[in-house]
Amino acid sequence: MTQTEEAVDLLPLETDDVDRWIGKPVGGPELKEPIYENDIRRFVQAMNNPNRLYFDEKFAAESAFGRIVAPQSFAVVTDTGHGATAAIQGNIPGSHMLFGGDEWWFKGPRIYAGDFVKPNRMAYDYRVTNTGFAGPTMFQRGDTTYINQNGEVVAKQRSTAIRYKVENSAKLAAFAGQDQDPEWTDEELDQVVKDQLEYYKTFLDHVVKTAGDVSQGEMLPTRKIGPHSIASFTTEYKALISGTWGASRAQPLATTSFAAGWVDEMSSDLEKAKVNPALADGLNYGPSRGHVQGQYAQLIGMPRGYGYGASMGVWVIDYVANWAGERALITHSKIQYRAPALTGEVTVMDGTVSDVSDDPTDPGSQLATVDVEMKTHTGQTMAKGPVKVRFPRD
Repeated sequence: MTQTEEAVDLLPLETDDVDRWIGKPVGGPELKEPIYENDIRRFVQAMNNPNRLYFDEKFAAESAFGRIVAPQSFAVVTDTGHGATAAIQGNIPGSHMLFGGDEWWFKGPRIYAGDFVKPNRMAYDYRVTNTGFAGPTMFQRGDTTYINQNGEVVAKQRSTAIRYKVENSAKLAAFAGQDQDPEWTDEELDQVVKDQLEYYKTFLDHVVKTAGDVSQGEMLPTRKIGPHSIASFTTEYKALISGTWGASRAQPLATTSFAAGWVDEMSSDLEKAKVNPALADGLNYGPSRGHVQGQYAQLIGMPRGYGYGASMGVWVIDYVANWAGERALITHSKIQYRAPALTGEVTVMDGTVSDVSDDPTDPGSQLATVDVEMKTHTGQTMAKGPVKVRFPRD
């Protein structure tokens, strides 16, 4: 039974150690090697995005890019913490974290095989408020700037980490009674597959649009992902190459993301990982194991296996990019997460063009704003926010 905050004694959230990090550059891992084409292919497969620009070399050669290109969302794969490392600074004993949202600014350069992308991080700010999930809860933000081998800024990501006391989330039990996956009939699953195929057909051929092809009030095609499962969440995690054994090295700057105050069951054992790296890879052991191991999901206040906030951000960016086509560029995305993707659920995305106006930074382009909403198949809002897309005038 869910408890109210008044009915239980909640632990305070200590912020003193967080204060000393705010406004400072922080370290973390970076990739040792450049991007390979199969890194891109593996990523879009895991993210359920069968746009042939990203995996079919013949189709990509006929595109505006002339070769396989990474989706704009791929930048997140080049940071081990999925862009959240900068937002998990400072030790809060007995705590855990969940993704609370992503804001992206894309600067123009795309990522191709052979590129080397490095994340630069800074702890930005935080606020503490009471939530029904965990009582005193910190919403901490951090900035990650992705820079390629030419010194060009590919993108900047501002992530929000939701940090809270695990003991408080157990007392409040916000997800009580939701430990079982929903059941689907064969007919319902067949319909989901049909709906997914109809969506995929919208970018089966080359999508090439100018500003004249976009109008205010236009509705994007509905996208469905799922039903989610432990297998699908594991596949998503394994496609994040930055977490692959031996793929990254530590930057010289200090970071507390590995010593953020995680409860023992969710901590990585860095010493033992020198013998077996699985003990610190996050999926088998460490902060991410709750995504794919039900008992640890429940330990940190979630009802069952749950998806990655990074994936939710990817789904939104890919969704708008598939509609916008090869000549368009997503310039800004600001998505707030309100509920997780849980095993057994289907995620449903819809979007509407709310504005088309001149681009003040480029007289040869126009900006379209797409309001995106992500819901569960039962209608619960998971995430929402605007995405801006630059289209050439002709």
